[in-house]
Amino acid sequence: MYVKDRMTCDPYCITKETSISKALDIMSQNDFHRLPVVEDGKLVGLITEGTITANTPSQATSLSIYELNYLLSKTNVSEIMIKDVQTVKPNALLEEAAVKMRKNDVGCLPVVENNEVIGIITQNDIFDAFVDLLGYYTQGARYVLEIKDDHPGILSDITKIFFNQNANITNLAVYSKPEHIDVVIRANNVDHHVMGKILNDAGYKVVSTITSAKE
Repeated sequence: MYVKDRMTCDPYCITKETSISKALDIMSQNDFHRLPVVEDGKLVGLITEGTITANTPSQATSLSIYELNYLLSKTNVSEIMIKDVQTVKPNALLEEAAVKMRKNDVGCLPVVENNEVIGIITQNDIFDAFVDLLGYYTQGARYVLEIKDDHPGILSDITKIFFNQNANITNLAVYSKPEHIDVVIRANNVDHHVMGKILNDAGYKVVSTITSAKE
């Protein structure tokens, strides 16, 4: 899965001359938490709610609300924006974006091609992709098989068992643990009781079965 498959395309961008108060209004009205800053179509910075909060006088200040609002309306985002912005390319793997966010402790990455912002990907986009990958909202039963004897061809053997029951596998994932692996399969078009028994009879330990998609 690539970044371009999960990013928000053509994100709302602002210029360096945009006031902080205007940036806040845009975020509030559109439920945004960050805005790329561009100049002549090129990325030059990033403004976030956290950046604004960190650079705004606290409630303990002697400034009145009027004075504070006036200050924010007269201060451009260029004065407080993040200039060393972490970015990602649209053809990067989604896990590359996740690692980059984690490594740099950031919640989003502008997606840049030829130095132009064509999208933005956030932690929530990564979470949604993970949920979709495991088929959380997909109808069917979710089987977790504990496999201690991992060997080449084992997934072929397991999926063949589902095939023989005319079961439709919609999602599959493998988790490696020190003493075994967990194979997670979501499938429909088959009775989960029957499928569970067949898997156990074939020597595969079914440690968990969830039978319906979550709301």
